[in-house]
Amino acid sequence: MGTLGRAAYTVGFWIRETGQAMDRLGSRLQGNNFFKEQLSRHRTLMNVYDKAPAVAKDAFVAPSASIIGDVKVGAGSSIWYGCVMRGDVNSISIGSGTNIQDHSLVHVAKSNLPGKVHPTVIGDNVTVGHSAILHGCTVEDEAFIGMKATLLDGVVVEKHAMVAAGALVRQDTRIPSGEVWGGNPAKFLRKLTDKEIAFFAESAANYKSLAEVHATKNAEPLDDTEFLKVIQKKPKEDKPLI
Repeated sequence: MGTLGRAAYTVGFWIRETGQAMDRLGSRLQGNNFFKEQLSRHRTLMNVYDKAPAVAKDAFVAPSASIIGDVKVGAGSSIWYGCVMRGDVNSISIGSGTNIQDHSLVHVAKSNLPGKVHPTVIGDNVTVGHSAILHGCTVEDEAFIGMKATLLDGVVVEKHAMVAAGALVRQDTRIPSGEVWGGNPAKFLRKLTDKEIAFFAESAANYKSLAEVHATKNAEPLDDTEFLKVIQKKPKEDKPLI
């Protein structure tokens, strides 16, 4: 990037910073009638109908996540990059200390073939692995949902139960405490050991600590990161071989 390019980049950067400052000022003037969001095309938090997300102050929501409608996120929980929590036709409740990992999808059921209405309820200190799908189900405290697992309407995963990675849990299945289920369709595999059950709480605590690091970094203004230095750094010229 030459001198002109760096100048254009810097001017553009400060124009965008000014726009964000104006957005923050406008939000303060609106008082309680606004919900905080980044100034971008992507909306991390979004109302739908008369429903607005309620996110605890110390919860971490990644900038690329989407929390829509009637969704409650408890204290110390984390919603990671690329996740979608869509509480439009019913409610989603996420307890405290729970982590919903990257690219997972949580939705709800207004009605299904049996005519049942299913919100999605996720308890405290739950781990939901990457790219999992939870639809109109209940996951109790300190349960563990593996990567790319799918939970359909009416599923109940009891406390200290585990759904293995890639499993498909059919409608209205109940997975008892202390058991691990897996496969397509998911079936009982074996009993969990005490060490495995203890790991569930440890996993949630680890993700809570990791979320605090990501929250701190995401809160830093752009000019406090190394990105600008990298952009402005002149590329090294290749040395001749001879």
